[in-house]
Amino acid sequence: MTPPRFEAVADDIWCIDTEIYRPGLAACYLVRGGGRLAFIDTGASNSVPHLMAVLAALGHSPEDVDWVIPTHVHLDHGGGAGLLMQHCPNARLGIHPKGATHMIDPSRLTAGATQVYGAEELDAAFGALVPIPEERVRILEDGAEIDLGGRLLSFLDTPGHANHHGCVWDPQSRGCFTGDTFGIAYKELYSAAGPWLFAPTTPVAFDPDAWQGSLDRLMALDPQAMYLTHYGRLERPGDLVDTLRQSVRDQAALALGVAAAGPQGRAERLKTAVAAHLVAGARAQGCALDEAQIRAILAVDLELNAQGLEIWLVRQDKKTARG
Repeated sequence: MTPPRFEAVADDIWCIDTEIYRPGLAACYLVRGGGRLAFIDTGASNSVPHLMAVLAALGHSPEDVDWVIPTHVHLDHGGGAGLLMQHCPNARLGIHPKGATHMIDPSRLTAGATQVYGAEELDAAFGALVPIPEERVRILEDGAEIDLGGRLLSFLDTPGHANHHGCVWDPQSRGCFTGDTFGIAYKELYSAAGPWLFAPTTPVAFDPDAWQGSLDRLMALDPQAMYLTHYGRLERPGDLVDTLRQSVRDQAALALGVAAAGPQGRAERLKTAVAAHLVAGARAQGCALDEAQIRAILAVDLELNAQGLEIWLVRQDKKTARG
């Protein structure tokens, strides 16, 4: 195994590359309070050896971990939770009420992910999901506080990307661990104008209206930083939030526009439209990479965003049919 990639991003907060697909695509965070530790997001099961190596590099043992807190159960955020809990005997899992059953019994999550990725890619990229004993699971309701060695963290219900999504607010750093709620900002696509944010509309519960409400709630905290899973610490989120809000609106409008052209070939037309839209967004931000390079960096997101928007359109179709 290559040495783990990680860096301090605030006092007693480390960003760890979970090594999913490529470096710089997905991270998790290790937070320390009073000598006790919490992982916020976990990466996949295949990421767990990297997380264990970071603990050792920082002079900690797995026994020092009190909490494992996935922001939601998508595999790049919570897929490694079960295996990580096996390594960390004192840890409790903190999870959104709608995500708990999938951590206790991940069979439906595995089945759904197999449909999205295929069995071979699922195993290669993520590894097997490991169930978590129910007695080690604490359901985190909206506003729940987590005491990490005297460092208080708050769990906030933030639907929009997923209906079981929560963010974790850290008053000490005035930062928020946002999972996917504050979007994606890959460092390779930064330009002189700064980071380029876009919304991941990953299957299966994209809700543009709820997402805007979640952003309202996060910004009401007056955060000084956002800790993104994709990827790293963002400064001055107040200067960036409008870009993300527009990305949510634009992708919903794009999907509705594709749907207006009729059902024939809709999914493929949506893939083409999403790819063109996101590539154009990166170029408009001033990204110096050529189109092929941008598409390579966004390869996973182009596919998943299109799939998620198609599922959202199906839900819209059902609403229309019901009158």
